[in-house]
Amino acid sequence: MLNSQELNFEQIKGQAEEWTREAGQYIKKMMESSFSISTKAHQHDLVTDVDKNVEKFFLDKVAETYPTHRLMGEEGSFELINDLEGIVWILDPIDGTVNFVHQESNFAISIGIYLEGEPIIGIVFDVMGDELFSSIKGQGAMVNGQRLPKLARNSLNEAILSFNAGWMLKDRRLEKLVESSRGVRSYGVAALEMAYVACGRLDAYISFNLAPWDIAGGFALLQEVGGTATNYNGDPLNFLEKDTLIAANPGVYDEVIEVIHGEK
Repeated sequence: MLNSQELNFEQIKGQAEEWTREAGQYIKKMMESSFSISTKAHQHDLVTDVDKNVEKFFLDKVAETYPTHRLMGEEGSFELINDLEGIVWILDPIDGTVNFVHQESNFAISIGIYLEGEPIIGIVFDVMGDELFSSIKGQGAMVNGQRLPKLARNSLNEAILSFNAGWMLKDRRLEKLVESSRGVRSYGVAALEMAYVACGRLDAYISFNLAPWDIAGGFALLQEVGGTATNYNGDPLNFLEKDTLIAANPGVYDEVIEVIHGEK
């Protein structure tokens, strides 16, 4: 049974932001020393002991402060989560680990706090850029305390898109998006790319292989500014398994779907 503290989402958001900044300071400190790096399923999927320690930090904090909440994290705690009943924190301790290891920039801590499967709180923290994107359901989204406006409907020919160039090998129709848009970028960090769509720096982000922790925080942000996010087929997102993604300004989303699938 959830008590009043565990349903006080203003308080929960403030606490989550505080922990996120604390974790960010830990990551910066660890960057000044050495840390271990290993691979998961393939050579492009890296994990460090910093990722694991940040996840444990949140696991301990959530368990101590909100004992009825559960946490689904990339570095192992997801194995205990088979549903989204109650309140679930969906965490990527370091989204963009390859960037973290090789560039020491362009990585983020991402948190989506969901109630019965619906996004209530979103946090995406660009650790090195010191930009904290956050949202709470029904109250809009912010970056470093400044409210983000609702997204206006842009057109594809004015749009900046983001996707990994390798995805064109999976679907050559993406070439048409390149031809039709103003430009294409790739940052290698899904949470930030979704946050950039939410604040208008990007107009669409496309990926073919994302886990719930990659997108949960960004999806919550997009919901608060009128953005659209579905899988590649236009179906609702699934926050229990990997899926494809189109996250976009609503006008650009319609045109992307039309180019890919020939219909709105």
